[in-house]
Amino acid sequence: MNEGETIPHTLRHILGMLPSNPRCKMCNAPFKGLGGSLMRLTGREQSRYNPRYCVPCEQFEHPGGAEIVLTMLFADVRGSTTLAEGMSALEFSRLMNRFYTLATDVLVRSDAMVDRLVGDEVIGLFIPGMTGPQHPGKAIQAAHNLLQRTGHRDYSGPWIPVGVGVHTGLAFVGVVGGGKDSPTDFTALGDNVNIAARLASQARPGEILISESAYTASGMEFGELEHQQLALKGKSEPVDVRVLRVTPS
Repeated sequence: MNEGETIPHTLRHILGMLPSNPRCKMCNAPFKGLGGSLMRLTGREQSRYNPRYCVPCEQFEHPGGAEIVLTMLFADVRGSTTLAEGMSALEFSRLMNRFYTLATDVLVRSDAMVDRLVGDEVIGLFIPGMTGPQHPGKAIQAAHNLLQRTGHRDYSGPWIPVGVGVHTGLAFVGVVGGGKDSPTDFTALGDNVNIAARLASQARPGEILISESAYTASGMEFGELEHQQLALKGKSEPVDVRVLRVTPS
């Protein structure tokens, strides 16, 4: 994976504007709704062998990848256990589906790859060959948009409380699997992925914890952001972060 990514940036952007989720993890082709119907006419129907991909992108099923510098965004629903206790299972599933749909839209519009929608967490990968060289800034902006759209700017409070971690670093990006005839997935692996996850786990509702590496690489100016040194689980040294808060104004 590099700047010469096989899936053209323009194609991912165009397909990302068509409705609706779920989508191919590689090219953003929609599988449902009107967009899905159009894709089936062009041969981009959902793969029978791996529903994460469309048929033309099945070539990426085979294990392999490379180490690259990318930006990772982890968004966690804070206090999901308490939320679930206060509503029926059906109501909670609808709330989470609303969050998944919104987060997917934000990430797709930012040219990121939606790595996973699991439990109370959404993971987006901002890969240079897909997102462009400004991937750190796009990830921070996507995090900001996500918190705005979940209501953290509203005086009445968010309709779902979310904290976000953003980190830039070297990671293995590619297809992983357990061997012949076993499921495969396109994902990112490595210590820097763990750092991004740990940042999200410590972010409070309405907070974006941005690692110093992501903040510096973004080249963005946010004024005087609070600086913290966080002790992250499994890390021997504290990690420098900037705290960007999305609050009513």
